Amino acid sequence: MLIGELSRRTGVSPRLLRYYEEQGLLEPGRDPNGYRHYDEAAVLTVRKIRVLLDAGLTSDVIRAVLPCTRDDRPDFDWCADIRDLLARELAALDTRIADLQHNRGTLAAFLTPDQPPGHS
Repeated sequence: MLIGELSRRTGVSPRLLRYYEEQGLLEPGRDPNGYRHYDEAAVLTVRKIRVLLDAGLTSDVIRAVLPCTRDDRPDFDWCADIRDLLARELAALDTRIADLQHNRGTLAAFLTPDQPPGHS
């Protein structure tokens, strides 16, 4: 299928599909006229990419875990080091959440006249 058909079937814009290709997440073939050509498996691959992006993973992490995914949820075949990689991503996310909560408390204190900033 051509990129427009893949876009229609996945709800992902052609521009974003080309970005996935640039990031090494999606590998189209090429027709003799140079057009991108995707096989049926590309639909599932794009769905997996979207779920992993929704989980907050970067393209680099997705590139590492994508070969170990199955189904569009996705489920994982626990390839070497994937569990550790995802655990590190989760720990980094927890740290970012804690930092954001701190920032939120400080900002909220600016809006509360009785409480000085930094004492939330």
